[in-house]
Amino acid sequence: MKNYNTLKDLIAIDSPSGYTENACKYVYDLLKSYGYQPAYTNKGAVKCALGKNPTVALAAHVDTLGAIVSGIKSNGTLAFSLLGGLSLTGAEGEYVKIITHEGKIHTGTILLNNPSVHANNEKEKTERSIKSMHIRIDEEVYTKEDVEKLDIEVGDIICVDVKYQELANGFIKSRFLDNKAGCYVLFEIARRLKEQGKEVPVELFFSNYEEVGHGGTVGYSENIKELLVLDMGVLGDDCQGNEVSCSICAKDSSGPYDYTFRKKL
Repeated sequence: MKNYNTLKDLIAIDSPSGYTENACKYVYDLLKSYGYQPAYTNKGAVKCALGKNPTVALAAHVDTLGAIVSGIKSNGTLAFSLLGGLSLTGAEGEYVKIITHEGKIHTGTILLNNPSVHANNEKEKTERSIKSMHIRIDEEVYTKEDVEKLDIEVGDIICVDVKYQELANGFIKSRFLDNKAGCYVLFEIARRLKEQGKEVPVELFFSNYEEVGHGGTVGYSENIKELLVLDMGVLGDDCQGNEVSCSICAKDSSGPYDYTFRKKL
C-alpha cells in the first residue's frame, strides 16, 4: 500500500496564496531530511537541485485558493475577498478558519445572505458572489465591536476546510489536490532518487503564488533551459482530460505552450 503521509501532511497545512510560509517550510524541511540542500527564493518559493548544474526544472505549487477578510459588517458577520478563483457555488456552506494577525484561529461558515429557505423564497435564484455572501463566525457576535474583540480584522486569512479522505479503493478525496498532489509527486521523485543513490540535472521548484497568476515567473537557477509544470488536468465539456490519465496541456487562457517541448513529451 502506498504511503501518502507527506501528501496528507502538506494538505493539512493551510496555504492560501499570500499565506504559504508554513507550507514552504514543510517542503524545505522535508527535502532537507532526504539529504538535499533546498533554498528559498526572494519570493519565498522553494527550489532544490537533484544533481549538479540542473538544466531542467520540475515545478508544482503549494499555494491554494482561499479568501481574506475585507470588512466587518455591523451585524457581526464578515465580508471577504477571494484569493484566486474559488467557486462560491461550491464553497457555500463550507467550514472555514479565520487566522488573525496574532495567530489566533476562529472558525466559521461561508453562507448566502439571508440563507434560510424558510425566510427567503429567492434563495435558489440568487447569484453567488462576494456581495451576496458572508462568513458567519462560530461565536456569539452581533456587532462589529463584538468581532473586533476577537482580534479579527481586515486582512486576516480565511482557509477552507480540506476534508481529506483516503478511500479503501485507493482514491483520495480532498480540496487542494490542486496542486499539493503535484508537490507530492516531486517529493517522491526526490525521495526515490536519494534512496537509489542517483543524481540528475534537475531542479525541483515549489512556487507559492500560482493561484494569483505569478507563482512560477521568477526564481529558477540560471542554467535552466526547460520547465515542466505538474498541475491539475482540466475535466469538463470539450476537454480531453480524465481522472486517471496524465494530460499534456497544449493551450490555456494565456496562450499556447511550446510546440517542440510538447512533441518531446
